[in-house]
Parts: sequence; C-alpha cells; structure tokens
Amino acid sequence: MLRRFKTNNFWQVFTSTLAALFGVQSEKNRSRDFTSGKFLPYLVSGVVVALLFVLCVMVLVRVALYLAGA
Repeated sequence: MLRRFKTNNFWQVFTSTLAALFGVQSEKNRSRDFTSGKFLPYLVSGVVVALLFVLCVMVLVRVALYLAGA
C-alpha cells in the first residue's frame, strides 16, 4: 500500500526555513518537516532565504561604508 504524505503549506515551509536558519526549530516542527515527504519546497525556500540574507548583508555593508565616507 502506498503511504500518503501530508504536504506542508507555504507558510509552514517558510517558517521552518527561517527557524532552521537561526537554529531555533522545535522538535515538533522538525519531525513534521521530515515526515512531509517533500524535499523540493524546502530546498527552494532555503535557497531563496539564503540569497535574500546575503543581499541584505551586502546592502547593509554598502550603506555602512557610504555613511563612513569610504
């Protein structure tokens, strides 16, 4: 018999990705994520969040350097 996985919605994937980024994922959410059966949404969300994080850091550094007169 085929096992049916309950898929997580967009907000569950997004909040799990953010929690994993900061290292504050709860055990309940972690087990929900690993039993969802889908890897691709977490991969895409992780790449997007990582790119946004890097871009934000780059903008903050440029603003700080501009304000410092460098």
